[in-house]
Amino acid sequence: MLVLIWVVFGVQIEWFGLDSAVVSSTVRNVNDLAIGYTTVSVILIVAWMIMLHVFGTRDYRVIGGGSAEYRQIASSAMYLFGLIAIVGYLFKIDLARGYILIAFPLGIVVLIFSRWIWRQWLSAKREQGLYCARVLVVGSLPTASHIARELARHPEEGYLVVGACVPDGQAGTTLAGTSVPVAGDIGEALSVLDEVGADTVAITSSGELGPSGIRQLGWGLEAGERHLIVAPALTDVGGPRIHTRPVAGLPLIHVETPKYDGTTLLAKRTFDIVGAIALLIALSPLLVTVAVLVWLTSPGPVFYAQERIGLNGKPFRMLKFRSMKVNADAELAALLAAQGRDDRPGFKIQNDPRITPVGRFLRKYSLDEFPQLFNVLFGQMSLVGPRPQREGEVALYDAAAHRRLLLKPGMSGLWQVGGRSSLSWEDSIRLDLYYVENWSLVSDLVILWRTLKAVVRPGEEAH
Repeated sequence: MLVLIWVVFGVQIEWFGLDSAVVSSTVRNVNDLAIGYTTVSVILIVAWMIMLHVFGTRDYRVIGGGSAEYRQIASSAMYLFGLIAIVGYLFKIDLARGYILIAFPLGIVVLIFSRWIWRQWLSAKREQGLYCARVLVVGSLPTASHIARELARHPEEGYLVVGACVPDGQAGTTLAGTSVPVAGDIGEALSVLDEVGADTVAITSSGELGPSGIRQLGWGLEAGERHLIVAPALTDVGGPRIHTRPVAGLPLIHVETPKYDGTTLLAKRTFDIVGAIALLIALSPLLVTVAVLVWLTSPGPVFYAQERIGLNGKPFRMLKFRSMKVNADAELAALLAAQGRDDRPGFKIQNDPRITPVGRFLRKYSLDEFPQLFNVLFGQMSLVGPRPQREGEVALYDAAAHRRLLLKPGMSGLWQVGGRSSLSWEDSIRLDLYYVENWSLVSDLVILWRTLKAVVRPGEEAH
């Protein structure tokens, strides 16, 4: 409400000043109506608050995680805008167009920004275990462990697993790979809820319970106080690909197959070209400065081109500002062998002696990567995508990792904004595969925004 008061009355004062402006309406057989814009602003704020409530923008299911909260804020405003347009047309209300056309977009932007600010606070609290649904997972040992690990990866989503009931579960043990205690057997799920302090039951597999068992478990929960979730063992699938459709009393989950052709690829290519040109123009003074620093501080060429594997396994020459001494590649094999890192992808050297002093700074702030904007213009890379790797790394890929090659490699991607060098190979490939399976232009914009923050504030994991 404070946001809307600030936006709506701020636009009113900016548009009309402090004078008392009047809006009028003339309708046949109805007396002339004249009211002040202050009254209109109050009505608009109240109506907007009602629409935010109707669209469930503060529902606990959307608060704090995902994009649904932001989408519903925008949708509520667009519906209200359409309603006002219809009412204005029917009753011939002469509203100032500038007042409306500024208030609504500005209101959406500021509302979303305020929610984002609160989300940062809420995420920090949820990482401490506060303001979370306390979940008891029920199902087979493998699926219960899997769901518990995945929820633990994202505490900001608000699900804290506090216990598990698995077949032949023995109290005092924990789920594999987690610290979640096993509270008992599946049949004891209802009786251990109070014991572990859970308010939500998540069924991770239905084979052990059966349809009647799930129904009995749901009936045993207190209405409005405790909740039932069915969590299929399907992970790394984006929300837009999932659709739930009730058929014959069965809640069927439809998962769309990702597509890598057509208008979506054309839109991505257009976005890449426009974005690369804009960045090259905006960053040209910085690029010239970095080039001069590299040239002055170490012998050798300013740019470094290395063969990487791109779309569908096709090799290309990736450009970078040189951050290592000349002939550094000749020393890679020996350094990998010395550190025992030559048998898995992700060729990373700890405390790499080949990096120059200026190169270390360039790498920390990712300044050495900017020449790849030319690779984007040439169609070899994208602004966002899986990170391109060497042929030797690709040779170590398993069948799942090869799916990274279904999209053009990117200057930035999920693993660059999710931990960079501190991530294990398994986590890096999981993030890249998630992007390949669920990419969209909206996700590209989000990743680029997070990339900007990671470049400005790189943290300890950047090197």
